[in-house]
Amino acid sequence: MKDATLYLLHIRECTDRIMRYTHDGKMAFLADEMIQDAVLRNLQILAESTQRLDEDLKASHPEIDWHGISGFRNILAHQYLSVNPLRIWNVIEQHLPLLLEAVTRMLEEKRDG
Repeated sequence: MKDATLYLLHIRECTDRIMRYTHDGKMAFLADEMIQDAVLRNLQILAESTQRLDEDLKASHPEIDWHGISGFRNILAHQYLSVNPLRIWNVIEQHLPLLLEAVTRMLEEKRDG
């Protein structure tokens, strides 16, 4: 398994991209299929990267629903026809900032540790 730092950096890069792609807000996101596609792809990659993190590392950050992220990735990859853009916006708005905070702390812990 690769060093967790690589995956944490990758998760942070994906969240940064999603934030850039959605900076014009909810209505712009809902109106633009290309933005939706780019966001969905980065969410899928991000979720895949979380699955590569060591279980002990994830356990040290129980504020994140790691199991939920894994399930979300499976929906994006296998049940893509049922993906609702409004639900994706909710993920962006409600959950992505929390994940970014946790990943930032994890990177700081690895750097300082």
